[in-house]
Amino acid sequence: MKIAIIAPPYPLEEAPSPPLGVTYVAAACEQAGCEVRIFDYIVRRYTKEKLAAELDEFAPDVVGATSVTMNFKGAAAIIQDVKRHNPAIITMMGGPHVSYDWANTLKNYPEIDLIVVGEGEETLRELLPVIQDRAAWDTVRGIAFRKDGQTHFTGVRAFIEDLDTLPVPARHLLPISRYLALGFPVSIITSRGCPNQCIFCLGRRMVGHKVRYRTPRLIVNEIEDIISYGFTRINIADDLFTSNKVRVQAFCDELKRRGIKITWSAFARVNTVDAEVLAIMREAGCDTVSFGIESGNAEMLKRVKKGITMEQAVKAVQACKESGVNALASFMIGLPGESPETIADTYTFAEGLGIDYGFHLLAPFPGTTVREEQEKYDIEILTDDWDLYDANVPIVRTSRMSETYVADFMKSYDARDRDRWDNKVKRYEEGICTDYEYLHVAGHNRMHLVFKLLSTDLIERHGVFNNGDSSVQILAERITQQTGAQARLVRDTLQQLSDAGYIKPLADATTTRWYWTHNNRSDAEY
Repeated sequence: MKIAIIAPPYPLEEAPSPPLGVTYVAAACEQAGCEVRIFDYIVRRYTKEKLAAELDEFAPDVVGATSVTMNFKGAAAIIQDVKRHNPAIITMMGGPHVSYDWANTLKNYPEIDLIVVGEGEETLRELLPVIQDRAAWDTVRGIAFRKDGQTHFTGVRAFIEDLDTLPVPARHLLPISRYLALGFPVSIITSRGCPNQCIFCLGRRMVGHKVRYRTPRLIVNEIEDIISYGFTRINIADDLFTSNKVRVQAFCDELKRRGIKITWSAFARVNTVDAEVLAIMREAGCDTVSFGIESGNAEMLKRVKKGITMEQAVKAVQACKESGVNALASFMIGLPGESPETIADTYTFAEGLGIDYGFHLLAPFPGTTVREEQEKYDIEILTDDWDLYDANVPIVRTSRMSETYVADFMKSYDARDRDRWDNKVKRYEEGICTDYEYLHVAGHNRMHLVFKLLSTDLIERHGVFNNGDSSVQILAERITQQTGAQARLVRDTLQQLSDAGYIKPLADATTTRWYWTHNNRSDAEY
């Protein structure tokens, strides 16, 4: 059986690293004996024509897609296109959004045949052998579909107890060269589960309250595989990586024992780190820890059941500074009971930490306590337009804070950051910036250029030469005309991509065509 997995488009602002969930799903399908391909539209432009061509060439029996809330509509639209192109294909979706909005999804999108609810690997292992027999779907726990004209759910599946039984994510199916060119870190997990009860988060429901751990040896095996592709940075995406100091020590010891040199970052809670554990992490290559602090008001932290204090946040940041680990903090605006005063408290607290930080706006996703029990909280949800659920647009109000106030606050905050950035860019252009500023601006410009090359198929559309000079220089001139970017930036970036083998020219008797290679293990085109 053939299965195509869709990686739907994802905005650059959300740091589209190689998709972890998609590769876990693909690996589970491979483990079930299926032939699998990933149709990646994160780092390639999506068009109906491209989809149709790839469906005709691969001829899958099943097409699946995953999504989060903010790109759900785009993912569902691709599934609709699949069904219109070939109604015989069985279509399915999974991921956090549809797991908690499966009934509405099935009602509103008849092109979606079934939904995998929650943790999907074991469900797929049981489902795939019978997926072409719709009468047997009822025997598989953890899926939702239409039955007798009604939406039907087969029941909650228990979480996977032994994470060591999970297959290694099928990153070999991704267009690795494109992700290497983009330069974001590769995400991995070392555990699943979160015992905390934050009312705005899906973690506890999606992966369970009990933390389940992977064996350090297997984690590091996976890291070695990631390194073999050419990646030099990873991000540990666990909800609670630092929950167990002994386990953190074991993981770091395994990295050092094998002599693995890779930089990495992790998410952590401020009440689970101290100078000792951070020093252990730093010695093993960790250079950055991100904390979700959410508010600088004690009452707000209690109201949203964050389970931390501002004093713990201050201590955690200080421990990072003592250990040489870069600390990042995120704060959330628009929480239940929010007011101009609590926002001011948060801003003052964030500034006082002396670290880089950012604000996000509350997005009450399906499945979160704040959405399902909003009548208990001082909050009004203004829209269910999922495209707006990117944490950058105000979509809630409280009794003491309007969405307009939030929008104005964010405009003011963004304007301050924009002024700082504009001054940095000006110094860069005048040649008077510091080395750090140069790297920051140049890296930013390169990243945006590469993402444009990828997401709009510029190499494919403008890299075909009927005759004559088809060098990087001439290709760069074409791309410069299309993008309006600095000629030197385009030329240097394309030369780097060519030197690294991420893009290559392919010539026949009459034509030379530039293409993206698949990965460094193969020159195959992608």
